[in-house]
Amino acid sequence: MAYTTINKGSDYFNTVLYTGNSSTNAITGVGFQPDFTWFKRRDSTAAHSLINSVTGVTKRLASNLTDVEITLTDALTSFDSDGFTLGIDAGNYINYNSATYASWSWLAGGTSSSNTDGSITSSVSANTTNGLSIVSYTGTGSNATIGHGLGVAPKMVIAKGRSNTGTWSVYHEGIGNAANGVSLENTSGSRSEPAYWNSTDPTSSVFSVGTSNDTNGSSRTYIAYCFAEKKGFSKFGSYTGNGSTDGAFVYTGFKPAFVIMKRTDTSASWFMKDNKRDPFNPVEQTLASDSASSEAGWGTGDDIDLLSNGFKMKDNSTYINASGGTYIYMAFAEHPFVSST
Repeated sequence: MAYTTINKGSDYFNTVLYTGNSSTNAITGVGFQPDFTWFKRRDSTAAHSLINSVTGVTKRLASNLTDVEITLTDALTSFDSDGFTLGIDAGNYINYNSATYASWSWLAGGTSSSNTDGSITSSVSANTTNGLSIVSYTGTGSNATIGHGLGVAPKMVIAKGRSNTGTWSVYHEGIGNAANGVSLENTSGSRSEPAYWNSTDPTSSVFSVGTSNDTNGSSRTYIAYCFAEKKGFSKFGSYTGNGSTDGAFVYTGFKPAFVIMKRTDTSASWFMKDNKRDPFNPVEQTLASDSASSEAGWGTGDDIDLLSNGFKMKDNSTYINASGGTYIYMAFAEHPFVSST
């Protein structure tokens, strides 16, 4: 049996760096037509922008804010066969002149379709090969289930209300069970949140939501990103720090292209590292999903190495490797340690 069905991670996920121009700006090099792109300015303080093909290229949410979804007609104007096109971006969200940006793009399933697997009908763009689905739904205010289209249980679900303010609710297998939760836009550790996911782990067809307004308020609209683990391409897990510059090693089975890590036993930011901003070890440049800070705003002292079969902490920072600290992570591959051949 093949080790993996994905020999080239960049066919399904890719990081592209670019410079804004406050005009029409066609960004290429992604390698596919994205369904979900996450943008962050690198050289200055600015909010994140998360945009997907299900709700449309004009609809934007920010991972560091609890704000409602906003409409931007001149920021991202299209997802293209090898990337995306930006407009004049009068609000300076993702294309300010001469500003530098990182973009992280995923391939889902293209055009969304109706899914009736759950008690709430959802609109889903799902890719069962790389384990990503983008799910749009309307809440009921009562315990419910929602179809995700992946065919296997997701290891991580990130949900955000679009029509009302509220937290980015995160289910992650690494924090125990679905009675616990963390939030993408703040630094709080893991906490009891049974109303987020109805204390029920996802199944191969649905994820559950409880009565929280953050995941299932009556008549409120939501977007959810569901991630299943795929051998040789993605990994979602936990590790314990050792407080040493010869730090903890996390085995993924592939060379990571992108890693997000979060301490869960106390307050700490969600650190984002990739192989494009730092193509050689150590990987130093940091952005954080919960912060508008630039790369320079995080300083130094949070280095990791991206290795052929995982990643290793090279500092004893409380954010990534405190002695006895517990952490969760999500990682996507540059290429697998062992290919299908």
